[in-house]
This record gives sequence, structure tokens and C-alpha cells, in this order.
Amino acid sequence: MVEGSTHEDAHTERSPRVRLRAAGVCLTLAFAVACGAGGEGGGGQDVPTPLLSQEAGSPGDSSPAGSSELVVVRVGGHEIRVEIADDSAERERGLMHRESLPENQGMLFVYASPATRSFWMRNTLIPLDIAFIDPDGVIVDIQQMQQTQTEELTTSKFPAMYALEMNLGWFEANGVEVGERLEF
Repeated sequence: MVEGSTHEDAHTERSPRVRLRAAGVCLTLAFAVACGAGGEGGGGQDVPTPLLSQEAGSPGDSSPAGSSELVVVRVGGHEIRVEIADDSAERERGLMHRESLPENQGMLFVYASPATRSFWMRNTLIPLDIAFIDPDGVIVDIQQMQQTQTEELTTSKFPAMYALEMNLGWFEANGVEVGERLEF
């Protein structure tokens, strides 16, 4: 899954980043907003937000594709594990080419500032729910996306600083609705 506005960014690898420590770290979203100042200016350049600044998880943690560590967050009172996509290359790659996504696991797209977000399902093999989340961590929109493998866009109804992708039907099955919070 990829945000449509970044699909032209280069596919460059970057050195491993340090992540949130899953146990015992409590960062507020207000901190993320203050530190993420500068926005996503012209030329498609996204500035990674420093929200994720400490090492995550345990040595055995890995993503479904084995490329990133997983971070434990809560959404609507439910603990989930998410892979973080906080730079252009990661957001562009998203959940492409994956054949499955474990239960209670997803991908959290992190941006430096709020904006209307558009995602596509190009090369995405699994149907997904997507929750668009404002800078305060409040879910402002939830939509469903089928594995159409096209560049048809799913666009947030309101500006979002985060987007959370989970398996199709996850939000409804867990009673998570617009107005609920994402907690780091």
C-alpha cells in the first residue's frame, strides 16, 4: 500500500533507524507534532518525524517481510503490533507483495505534518482497512480497500498525520470507530 503522492520517489535504502522501545516508552503526539515541524514541502520530499526515536521490541521481533521491527501501540483500547513506514521509500513500498498479514498486526504510516492522504493498492495482494489519524491521535476516517492491485486512490476525508493499515474488517470486528485514539 502506498500513498499516491509519493509514488515517484526514488527507491533508495537507508541505514537502519532507531525505533520506539515497545515496553516502557510513552511519547505524546504533541511531542511528535512539535518535533516534526517543517512539514512535507515541495518536490515530494517527506521529512521523517522524530516520533520514533528509540529502539523497539525484542531481538526476535520482525515484520511480515522480515525487513522492519514491530512496535506495540494501542488503538481503541486494543494492543496491536505495527511496522513503521516513516520515510518516502517505506511508505511507497507499504504492504506491497505480501500474501498475508498476521492478526492484530499492521503498518503505521507516519508523516511530519497533517495533510489529505491518498493511498493505492498497486501490487497489494491482501484487502485492507485503513484508518486516517489526526495529529492528536484521533481516528478521523476509516475506509476499506480491496486488493484491486491498481492505482485507484483511496483518499482521507480529513487531514491526517498517520494512517494505519490492518486486515480488512479488523476495525469493525474490534469495535474501533472514528473518534477512537491511537496511543504510542
